Amino acid sequence: MKISNETKIGALTAVAITVLILGYSFLRGNDVFSSTNKFYAVYNSVDGLSVSKPILVNGFPIGHVSKMELGQTGQTTVEFKVDAKYNIPVNTVARLVSTDLLGSKAIVFELGDSKQFKENNDTLQANVQGSLTESLQPIQTKAENLMIKLDSSLAAINRILNPDFQRNIDRSFNSIANSLQTLEGTTKKLDNLIGSQSGHINGILTNAQDVTGSLKISAANLNDITGNFNRFSNDIVNGNIKQTLDNANKAMADLQATTARINSNKGSLGLLLNDDQLYRNLQNASNNLDGLLIDVKANPKRYVHFSVFGGGNKDK
Repeated sequence: MKISNETKIGALTAVAITVLILGYSFLRGNDVFSSTNKFYAVYNSVDGLSVSKPILVNGFPIGHVSKMELGQTGQTTVEFKVDAKYNIPVNTVARLVSTDLLGSKAIVFELGDSKQFKENNDTLQANVQGSLTESLQPIQTKAENLMIKLDSSLAAINRILNPDFQRNIDRSFNSIANSLQTLEGTTKKLDNLIGSQSGHINGILTNAQDVTGSLKISAANLNDITGNFNRFSNDIVNGNIKQTLDNANKAMADLQATTARINSNKGSLGLLLNDDQLYRNLQNASNNLDGLLIDVKANPKRYVHFSVFGGGNKDK
């Protein structure tokens, strides 16, 4: 059977019209091949929102905006089409949020925790989040104020940094550089000195260690001495100090009495020390004794008569 050209043209026209209708519906956000539920929300302002904008849950698209209608009170009723396989709790909030700095908007469903779910054609609670531009407005204001203060500070710095001040700064930096060079040279000399005297330093440290050891030994000896002194002090404290002092006082009294008797010309010792006549008699007796000894040495036969053999002249 031969199909005429007119039939072919009519069939192609019908297919084209069908594709056009389906494409128009798709561009408007209507999905004719899947089942969806319709929900509504009322907003005071829908600036930046348009048909076919996505509906997101934690960044995942579950539907799109299918229709927007302005009411008599100036509020806008927005229709959402959500895939039927997703359940929407009754306390879900449809929040209008900004997606970029240019003001584009999207709908974000903040799913509630209720166990009851919205039915088809139910109305959701609406909420509008401020745009990113509005959120950055305070920061922009602070930045502008900061720029004004920065301009004032730079102007003050420019007034301070006159040619004379700059020259003084250059001289100061040159002086600092010279000081650093001098310090570097001094550090090198000090390093060389320490390197050359490292042996002496090691010896000094060794001697210091020896002295420390000696001090430790001395400290132990001092501890022993301290202990002995403590024991001596305890012995003194525990001893009969009063009796000892009384005996010492008695001995001193006796000594004083003896000294007084000697000085009083009483007794032999007192007379011996104080009688001049006794001293002269003793002196004369000593002189006579010396003369006698001298004469005995000079004339021994006058005083001693003896013979070894028993003979000799008896007359003599």
